[in-house]
Amino acid sequence: MTHTKPGFRPANPDFSSGPCAKRPGWSVEALTKAALGRSHRAKIGKAKLEQAIELTREILQVPADYRIGIVPASDTGAVEMALWSLLGERGVDMVAWESFGSGWVTDVVKQLKLADVRRLEAGYGALPDLTKIDFDRDVVFTWNGTTSGVRVANGDFIPADRKGLTICDATSAAFAQRLDFRKLDVVTFSWQKVLGGEGAHGMLILSPRAVERLESYKPTWPLPKIFRLTSGGKLIEGIFKGETINTPSMLCVEDYLDALNWAKSIGGLDALIARAEANAAVLDGFVDKSSWLGHLAIDPATRSNTSVCLSFTDPDVAALDADGQAAFAKGLVSALDKEGVAYDIGAYRDAPPGLRIWCGATVEASDVEALLPWLDWAFAQQKASLKAAA
Repeated sequence: MTHTKPGFRPANPDFSSGPCAKRPGWSVEALTKAALGRSHRAKIGKAKLEQAIELTREILQVPADYRIGIVPASDTGAVEMALWSLLGERGVDMVAWESFGSGWVTDVVKQLKLADVRRLEAGYGALPDLTKIDFDRDVVFTWNGTTSGVRVANGDFIPADRKGLTICDATSAAFAQRLDFRKLDVVTFSWQKVLGGEGAHGMLILSPRAVERLESYKPTWPLPKIFRLTSGGKLIEGIFKGETINTPSMLCVEDYLDALNWAKSIGGLDALIARAEANAAVLDGFVDKSSWLGHLAIDPATRSNTSVCLSFTDPDVAALDADGQAAFAKGLVSALDKEGVAYDIGAYRDAPPGLRIWCGATVEASDVEALLPWLDWAFAQQKASLKAAA
């Protein structure tokens, strides 16, 4: 462990878990063809929205009979639309192992106040027992736990002949992990994650089974306009053809199109997954040899390749109470931020103290490699301060 500053730095220090790093080579010039000052319902605006939907389908390999819509309020808006529009027809199993999944549990229990809710939860670092899920009921879960670094390894735990719907928040998984769409009835994500797009817009993907539920079941509670997916008992098909519920930012749409076209140019989904896996592998190799860092995710098979969450294993730091560990982490993160080598890599506020380093597809492996000696340097600085204060 050295107190000497490393001699090189990441070319891009953006390791935030959302909004995430822009794609390599991005500049504001990529937005010059945005349909600004025009109605999003004009021919040019609608064409761009339709293109965004079709490129999403192509790159994510979404089945042809699934609907894809652009909706307001980021991934949160997309998830809430699904919960409020689809739940209540039968009992629901809420599966959670980190902050955002726990948030959906709270919404269903305290806001929707459904009578028949089962909670299957696990603490940070582990998955709940997925064999306990009853797929005759509706099921809500995150594919990748953004704040815990724990993901489901695949969709094998979901039966093809399920009776309930599967509602999956996939915001930090889409474009970096292979989603098993035939096992998923609702998939949501936001532009600002793996592709590094801008915020405020979400994507809602519906299976034919989800559409059937929408057209055959009417919730007992009122739905605000921004949540309404049906009219007269029929799906509003326009939402899934670029006719958005509210006015989208065409500047953000142009940025999403730029990211999608970049993804297509490098080889599509396979290439995006390979980039994320390579980034995570670089960081994993460092953690394996580290004397002070460990993965928050216990099982290697469930470790995220995007939102990699790390905990302190150094005996002196691990012996600190939660406040002490949080202060140690804050100091380490602050030192890296001050040096301009890594921004926004502290653990999520509800997660155990530690680090969270984004390794999604827009990050370069060379930048992850350049960051590693700086992690050791920052730890050495904080450890020296800890000893001096003892």
